[in-house]
Amino acid sequence: MKNWKKMLVASLACTTLLGVSLPAADAAYSLSEEVKAPTAALLSATQIGVLKHETPSLQGLENKDAIVVMSFGTTFKDTREKTINATVKDIQAAHPGVKVVTAFTSHIIIDRIAANEGIKYPTPEEALEQLKAEGYTRVAITTLDVIPGMEYAYDVAVFQNYKDQFKKITCGTPLMYWQGQEGQADDVTETMKALVSEFPKPAKDEAILLMAHGTPQISNAYYSVMQARLREMGYMNVYVYTVEGWPNLEKVMHSLKNRKTKIKKVTLAPLMMVAGDHATNDMAGSEPDSHKSILEAAGYKVNVYLHGIGENKVIRDLYVKRANDAWAALEAK
Repeated sequence: MKNWKKMLVASLACTTLLGVSLPAADAAYSLSEEVKAPTAALLSATQIGVLKHETPSLQGLENKDAIVVMSFGTTFKDTREKTINATVKDIQAAHPGVKVVTAFTSHIIIDRIAANEGIKYPTPEEALEQLKAEGYTRVAITTLDVIPGMEYAYDVAVFQNYKDQFKKITCGTPLMYWQGQEGQADDVTETMKALVSEFPKPAKDEAILLMAHGTPQISNAYYSVMQARLREMGYMNVYVYTVEGWPNLEKVMHSLKNRKTKIKKVTLAPLMMVAGDHATNDMAGSEPDSHKSILEAAGYKVNVYLHGIGENKVIRDLYVKRANDAWAALEAK
């Protein structure tokens, strides 16, 4: 056993405590058998991957199952239809006969859509309250988040707050979670391959800049992993940057300037589920402080690829896989 695993008093195999084996997407770290009286906090610390909870007092209830799809949401109707709604339809198609509910985590977006379109999306809390009122006893939560950042922390908090109110509840992982460690899937490489498949490989004097959101959380480090995976795949002219994190556009432009082969042409594309406000305005807008304008002022010819990653069928298939993992955990004995 590796030293770091001994130090963590943990070993790979999610369900040592239960005596069963689960697939890789469901794996976590179980405490050493030497720990005889683990605290709730210690047990909670071992819960990674797909989260699961069964409420003993509710096990006599009949199974009535639902899936809740959580998304930040967007007020941009066209891109919402092509990305969020399209992904939810794919998840529904993979689970015919199961009730699938879309919930938005942005309360501001919910209010604006209600005011402008007359459509009322529930918050995750409202969705679960309604399901409980309708007699649903088992719920699989899945997310359209890209990385396990602040939005995913909201998803997990909802799971924790409602887990005792259902017979069984699970919470799946975002698009990129596992990084190939300890025999797990490499979600990052899988996602990067899906994204670059949309573009021809750039010439020596061309670059593709993928604009992600960014987060103040430590999960911002995922963007460095994305960049490393792109390099491993041979995409030396593809850069990941963020609008509200690190690396920012200035950092990436510094890298472009220091290349041996001068970059003349840049393609900007969002690394976000939807092509919403950040993509339309911050990235591709006509204002002097937009990323497109800044790059053009620096002498680059700029093309804009204004499509959210949810328009990519391969990406949607990956989200369906994440939903399937949460569902499989719900169904597992």
